Order: sequence, then C-alpha cells, then structure tokens
Amino acid sequence: MKTRKKIFYTLASIAIVCFIIPDLAAGQEGTNAPLSLKQVIDMAVEANISIKSSKEEINAALATKKQIRTDFFPTLNATYQFKRNDPDTAKASIFTDLNEYNFSASFTQPLFTGFAIINRYKMAGYGLDIAEANEQFVRQNVILQARAAYFTVLKTEKLLNVSLETEEQIEAQKNVASNFYDVGMSPLNDLLQAQVELANATQNVILAKNDYENAKSDLNVLLRRPINTPVVVVDILDFSLFDYNLEHCLQAAEENRVEIKMANIEIVMAEKDIKLAKKDYYPTVKLIGSYYQLGEEWNVEDDTLWDVRAIASWDFWEWGRTAYGVREKNSRLSQASLNKSKILDDVSAEVKRAYLRTRAAEQFIATVETSIEQAKENFRINEERYKEQVATATDVLIAQTLLSRTMTNYYNALYEFKIAKASLYRAMGQEVVE
Repeated sequence: MKTRKKIFYTLASIAIVCFIIPDLAAGQEGTNAPLSLKQVIDMAVEANISIKSSKEEINAALATKKQIRTDFFPTLNATYQFKRNDPDTAKASIFTDLNEYNFSASFTQPLFTGFAIINRYKMAGYGLDIAEANEQFVRQNVILQARAAYFTVLKTEKLLNVSLETEEQIEAQKNVASNFYDVGMSPLNDLLQAQVELANATQNVILAKNDYENAKSDLNVLLRRPINTPVVVVDILDFSLFDYNLEHCLQAAEENRVEIKMANIEIVMAEKDIKLAKKDYYPTVKLIGSYYQLGEEWNVEDDTLWDVRAIASWDFWEWGRTAYGVREKNSRLSQASLNKSKILDDVSAEVKRAYLRTRAAEQFIATVETSIEQAKENFRINEERYKEQVATATDVLIAQTLLSRTMTNYYNALYEFKIAKASLYRAMGQEVVE
C-alpha cells in the first residue's frame, strides 16, 4: 500500500511540474520578449492616467447631456398629507373636520422657455464634443511621449555600445603601447597618453550606462510598470525621408489639430450662450395639471378634484440685467475668437519648428552616414601603421576619437530624426506609427 502511495505522489508531482514549468517559462519569455513600437504605444495609452481621466470626463459630459434632455419632459409630483385639527375648532365650524387626509398629484410641462432648454441641450452636446476632443488631445500627447521614450532607449543603448567599443579599442591600443614600451620600441609618452584616454573612455562608459538606465526607467514610468522592470525593445535602424513640404504640413495641422477643433466648438458654444442669455427677453409658458383627493379617512375617498392651468409669466423690467448679461456673453464670444487666432499662430509656429528640426536631422544623417566607413578605415590604417611603427600613438588615438565621434553623431542624428518626425506628425495632428 505504501509503495502504491509513493508511486501515486511521484506521478502527481511529475504532472504538476510538467504543467507549471512550461507556463512559467512562457511567462518569462513573454516578459523578456522585445517590445515593438506599436506595443509600447498601446501599453502607454492603456496605462496612462490622464487618458483614463479624460474618458471619465466624456462619461460626465454624456450624463450632463442626458440630464438636460429631461427638461423637455413633464415633471410629475405626488403628495400625501394628514392634518389633525383642534377638536374645539372642528366642532365650531361645519367646514372643518377633526381629521383631514389629502392626496394630490400634479404635472408641470414647460411649453416655452425663451429657447433656454434647447440651447442648454445643444451646449451640453458641444460640451461632450469638447470632452471627446480633449481625450484625443491627451492621447496624441501620450503617443508622442511613448515614441520619444522608445527612441531614446534605442539611442542611449547605441551610444553605450559605442562607448564600450571605444573603451575596448583604446584598451587594446594601451596594451600595444605598453608592449612597445617594454621592449623599448616607443616612448613612455605614448603609454601615458593611451592610459589617460582609457580613463576618459571608462568615464564615458559610466555616463552612457547611466543615460541608458535613465531612459529605460523613463519608459517604465510611462508604461506605469515597476521602475526596474527589464526593458528590451525592437531595434529600428532604417529610416524613410519625410516627403511633404512645409505648406502641406501647415494645411494638415489646420485640418487635424484637436486644439483648433476645440476652439471652433468653443466659439459655437459662446454663440449659444448669447442666445441663452436672451431668454429673459421672452415670457415663459408652462402647463400645470393637478389632481386632489380629500377625506376624513386615510383612503381619502370623500372628495375628488382636478384642474389644468396654463401659466405665462414675464419679467419685463429688470433694470437692464438681461442686456448686461448679453453684453458679457458677446465679450466671451470675442475672447473665444481671439483665442482661436492665437491657437492658429501657435500651431503654425510649432509645425514650422518641428519641420525644420526634421529637415535638419535628415541632413545630419546624410552628412555623417558617408563618413562612417571613412572613419573606420582611417582608424584601421592608423592602427596598422602604429603596429608597424610608421605612425604615432597620437595618430591612432585621434583616429579612434574621430571614429567614436562619427558613430555618436550618426546615432544622435538618426534617433533625433525619428523623434523630430514624431513631433512633426503630432504637430500636424496625425497619429502615425512607423
């Protein structure tokens, strides 16, 4: 019996291990799998608190619109009342009972309110449009932040690799100089110079590591993950030139920018607000219907009454209160129009800055790209010449510095171009993932 139990427990343990270990491995593989740019953007949009808050604002605006819509419908009211009169008073009057029960029901239907209800309802609809536009505005900002953080991780990673490679090359040069010095083939100055450059290269590696770690931390914060979560992203080295001119970008921004759409909506809302302020120039008309039941018992079955009334009221003199209110709303409309003009100016300036930044980065890439192979070949030649003692250590270190600077400039230009291009698309009001 004990042997059977041992066999059973052993088989059960094996089965559990077979099921659990693959799941754990798959989970780890999913955690360490490189993230694409689209995945990073989707994760940032999903995790961002401001986007969640803006969606709640949409829900609130929708509820406000539905709430105002109820003003079109009648209001129903019901009241049940019990009254106990003084016995002496009840005996002295034939019209007063000792116990009085009263049930009443009524409805109130607005017929005309100076167009107030319809204008409030339309303004609530525009308020919903503003909330939806603001959600899109926040989303576009988050997308830009995600793309910038993504490319910053790639850039700092590449610069770290350049720093490590530079350190390795200088260390090799230092070892060659040390060997030459030991056998009397080169002066002490060559060795000292190589040692100083190696120390500088090591310092650059430390700084590059910090920049890389900070870039990964910034991406984790954007994705609302633990700050030390491992970050692996898909490398993007290729790039495509931006094919549109400045005029196209300005036109696209004017058509697509959410801020301009919001400014247009605010102008329309200001116009509706003027109409709402004029409501007191008109009378209000409402229909009221009432139903009553009276009695000395709780079931109020003695008397039944009902009536329907149409009531019109008009405050025709308020010492200019309505006129002053209309003037205020006209000033608000002028403010909204001026605000739109300012937004158009700001958008145009933003688009031009992003466009020029993108074009400059393109030119930087084209300039430095042709010099990479030249810098590599120059370093190789000087390194070989130094080994043959036909070049100095200074020549090698200068060539190595030139190569390092060239690669650094290339990666800075490449990812600066990608970030600038993302900023330009954002300035144009477009959500483009490349």
